[in-house]
Amino acid sequence: MSVHSSRAARALAILAEADPALGALSLWCAHRDGEGETRTEGETILYGPAFALLSPSEQAGLAARHVLHVALRHSFRMAAEAARLGPAFDPGLWALAAEALTNEAARAGGHAPPRPAPGLADLLPKEKPAPVLAEWDVEKLYARLRAEGRKGGEGSRTLAAAPGGEGEDKGAADWRGRLTRAVEAGRIAGRGIGRHAAFLAALPLSRTPWEVVLRRLLAKALSETPRLTHARPARRWPAMEAEARRSGGPEPAFEPARLMDARRPRIAVGLDTSGSVSDDDLALLAGELAGIARRTGAEIHALAFDETVHWEARPEPARLDAALRAAPLRRGGGTAFLDVVDRAAALDASAAVILTDLDGAFGKPPRLPVIWAVRERPAKPPPFGKVLEIG
Repeated sequence: MSVHSSRAARALAILAEADPALGALSLWCAHRDGEGETRTEGETILYGPAFALLSPSEQAGLAARHVLHVALRHSFRMAAEAARLGPAFDPGLWALAAEALTNEAARAGGHAPPRPAPGLADLLPKEKPAPVLAEWDVEKLYARLRAEGRKGGEGSRTLAAAPGGEGEDKGAADWRGRLTRAVEAGRIAGRGIGRHAAFLAALPLSRTPWEVVLRRLLAKALSETPRLTHARPARRWPAMEAEARRSGGPEPAFEPARLMDARRPRIAVGLDTSGSVSDDDLALLAGELAGIARRTGAEIHALAFDETVHWEARPEPARLDAALRAAPLRRGGGTAFLDVVDRAAALDASAAVILTDLDGAFGKPPRLPVIWAVRERPAKPPPFGKVLEIG
């Protein structure tokens, strides 16, 4: 893609020479001169007037940060997170988390974004930057900062949500391939961010979004499966019997008919009220489940529990988030999953999705599929069900 920014020409030339990976990635970005602060919007980097006043090395460092914003799809993921969280979303805090990750990556490649350029050490002073860069992505870091009560301030001016980016990011797969190839080129060249291919490969672009995984799991559970009925034979059985009588052959064994289950599918949603479930966790899961229910026509049955189920409701999909927030939070007890799983089975649910920290007693594996929605993957997997790391 050609460069249409006179302000960025020198910085991009420096990147192309010093960092083969970022130089290659920059070719797929749109570069424009703009007003205000230098910022990323979707796949476009807008260079403000102040960019021209920076030293060449600072220009290259700032351009490196924004090329990484595009490559890691931060603007598109920002739009998706804003759509999920609604008014609770803090765009400035999201931009701050995204900047911390890209600043760390740019510095590792030998680039110096102009100050202030907060990194992970500034936001997570108790963590060591080197190892956590491979462990934190922008969604996880944003959730951690929100849980600590951090605010974003003016950071949102450097990163804007992609227009119309609330749905699936159709360019993510292409950029995943570009990032992989670019980092490999840098690794071979031995300079730039390619020297740190290990931690860059662990950054979140390669992870399948949790909501996509949830849709796949529930689509399988909610799909119509034929059931056998002995009330009438299969369509082909009378013809097979008639042919046997005509030819004097052996009478075929009775073959039952297959019926499609006409019952409305149900999703049981369990809310562990004894653990630390945040409002963001509720909003994320409720929003995605509501969309699935609307698309599939499934009923939602909400169950609040600690050691036993102590609240139950059947809200409309659009009211699921509000219903879960209004659920009585019986605190102070232990956690056990036997009663909530048994209750889901008694409802004849097609699947159970349980929002929990997985710190509780498990019973025997049930017949219905169970999806454990957790903020952080446990060290030891549960004895049954699928673990889904949300956020």
